[in-house]
Amino acid sequence: MAITVNLDSLLDKAYEDKPLTEILDAPVDALQGVSAGDAEKLKAAFNIKTVRDLGTNKYFRAAVTLLDLETTAR
Repeated sequence: MAITVNLDSLLDKAYEDKPLTEILDAPVDALQGVSAGDAEKLKAAFNIKTVRDLGTNKYFRAAVTLLDLETTAR
């Protein structure tokens, strides 16, 4: 079953029509609202270079898990 999702509100214009794999391998500033300067800081602090790196970073995943637990506990 094919699933279609509109990611335009999450991505910079240049990445809106890219395949998911290409988006995940793109620099973090492909995400709407993340500047090149922000991307440099993420790289310096956490060695995050791509959207995939950001999504799999153990600290960011831990934060999301904690938020999910809070939401579930309500």
